[in-house]
Amino acid sequence: MKGIFRIYRLFAIVLVFTIAICGCGKEQENLSTQTSDSLPTIVVGCDNYPPFSYTDTDGKPTGLDTELATEAFRRMGYHAEFVTIDWENKKELLADGSIDCIWCCFSMDGRTDQYRWAGPYMLSRQVVAVNPDSDIYTLQQLENKIVAVQATTKPEELFLMPDDNEDITIPKVKSLFSMQNRELIYPMLSKGYMDAIAAHETSLLQYMNDYHVEYRILDEPLLTVGLGVAFSLEDNRGLDQELSATLEEMRKDGTSEEIIGKYLAHPSTYLEAEDYEVK
Repeated sequence: MKGIFRIYRLFAIVLVFTIAICGCGKEQENLSTQTSDSLPTIVVGCDNYPPFSYTDTDGKPTGLDTELATEAFRRMGYHAEFVTIDWENKKELLADGSIDCIWCCFSMDGRTDQYRWAGPYMLSRQVVAVNPDSDIYTLQQLENKIVAVQATTKPEELFLMPDDNEDITIPKVKSLFSMQNRELIYPMLSKGYMDAIAAHETSLLQYMNDYHVEYRILDEPLLTVGLGVAFSLEDNRGLDQELSATLEEMRKDGTSEEIIGKYLAHPSTYLEAEDYEVK
C-alpha cells in the first residue's frame, strides 16, 4: 500500500508541475500576443510601385518603403498596416480618415502646402525613358512627341504645366497620356504607341530588371525630388514631426541604408537628403 501511495503522490507532484509550467507558458504567450495586438495601428496608403511598395509571391506587402515604414512606426510604438489605394484618390482618402498617411515614393516638391510632411527621407530622380533605337536623346527633343505617365504624379504635373518649373525647360509635347495604372505605360512604350514615358528612375530600372526589357534613360533628368510621407493638414497628432525625427535616427544608425540596399545598388546616394531643400 505504501508503494502505491508513493506512486500516486509522485504522479500528483508531476501533474502539479506540468500544469504550472503550461500555465506559465500560456500566460507568457498571451502577454506577448496582447503586447503586439495592443499597439495602435497606423494605416499606410500605398500603390503597387516596385521596388518601393508591392506584394510578394505570398501576397504580403513588401518593398523598401514598406520596410522603412514598418521599422519607423515600430520605433514610434505603432503597428503599420498597408492598404493599396487608388492613387488618384489618395488626397481624398487621407482627408476622410480612410488612411493615416501616404507612403509610396511620394515626391514632396511642389506639394509642401498640400500636406503635413515627414522627410525627405531619400532622394529620387524623375526621368524620361525611350526605346533603344529612338532618336530622342534630350528633353528638348520631346517637343511634339507622345508621352505616357501615371496619373497624378510629378511627371504628369511637369508636362501639363511646363512653364511652372524654373529649374529646367520642358518642351510642350504633342499628346500626354495619363494612365491610372502605372504598369500600362511600359508596354505602351515597348509596342511603339508612345515616343517616351516618364517616371521615377528607380521604378524604371526595377521594371527593366524584372521583365528583361531594355529602355534608354535620357541623361538629363526631369527633376530630382525629395521623397516624404504625407499626412493630412488636419492631422494635429504631431506624427509628421515624430516620424521625421525617427527617419533621421534610422539614417544615422545605418538602418535606412541597410533596408534600401536590399532593393537598390549604391543606397547611400539616395540618402543624401539631409541638406536637400524641398522646392
